Amino acid sequence: MADSSAVDALLRAHALGATVFDTSDVYGLGHSQRLLGKMLAQVPRSSVRITCTIGTYKGTGQHAYSSLNLFRQVEQTQENLGVKHLDVLVLAHADFGPGDRYLDEARDTLQALRDSGDVAAIGMRVPSILPASPAAADPSTGHWGSQPRYDFLFEQLNPQVLSTAANPLEPQTDHAVAAEARSGESVFSFARRHGASTMIHEPLLHGLLTGKYGPDAAFSSGDVRSRYTPAILEIIDRGLEALRTRFGADPRALARIALHYCLRRCSDSIVLTGISGPEQAEANYVGFHSEMTDDDYAFAESTYAALNHALSRQIPSAAMR
Repeated sequence: MADSSAVDALLRAHALGATVFDTSDVYGLGHSQRLLGKMLAQVPRSSVRITCTIGTYKGTGQHAYSSLNLFRQVEQTQENLGVKHLDVLVLAHADFGPGDRYLDEARDTLQALRDSGDVAAIGMRVPSILPASPAAADPSTGHWGSQPRYDFLFEQLNPQVLSTAANPLEPQTDHAVAAEARSGESVFSFARRHGASTMIHEPLLHGLLTGKYGPDAAFSSGDVRSRYTPAILEIIDRGLEALRTRFGADPRALARIALHYCLRRCSDSIVLTGISGPEQAEANYVGFHSEMTDDDYAFAESTYAALNHALSRQIPSAAMR
């Protein structure tokens, strides 16, 4: 997508009612932030909330959460965006070094950033299900720790926002029941227990739930979707057929259903989704003008559940995140 089209897409989303814009220091190594900055220069700062995830990139520093690196990344992000403060600074993971070497340093630095007004609130990325014990935690997903670990970090860092990857294929008709069945606590239950807000990212499963990618789709080696085999893509494509029949074959129609589903299932969450141009921003918001009926929701729920069941026989559920 050309830079001008990206800025136009952001402006169009804002005009249609988008108020939360999410970025990261690793998205294009600052390029994405500078594009967002061009949009922010054209709208009232008070009309938007900016969330920024840091921690994946440490540059030449000792650790991503060292005091120097945190200050540096926030300052650089502010410069890239052309703003004086960030609404939410989200920590990308819960790894503070061996023996939590950088935890105290990070805690004090994050508090200093809040005290100075550079950051209004702190957030953390967490798995959608927090394992009940450390032995069940899976560092390969980018998360280090269990539910007790995150309870401890909550006491130390006092985050107000939790960000998680979630999509309609996760079997969460009731978050608490589903979490218990999977031997862990759902992030939504955890957030309510701690009085925190939640944000959902990747609600369309990297675009796969829009039906745009059939079994013949080819992805570059650096594309996160390259891990999905043709067999998996075939299952997804076949499983979406019922939704196509009921709601239409246009990928925008399937995206609308998936986003509506997430918003309704997680009514107290912010749902973040990417856009590829002004037209897609328009299509997403036009879709929100029509309500999702109870019958439509139940139909989508049963379809996604059947698709998830078919996928679970092919791959572990963690591979779908």
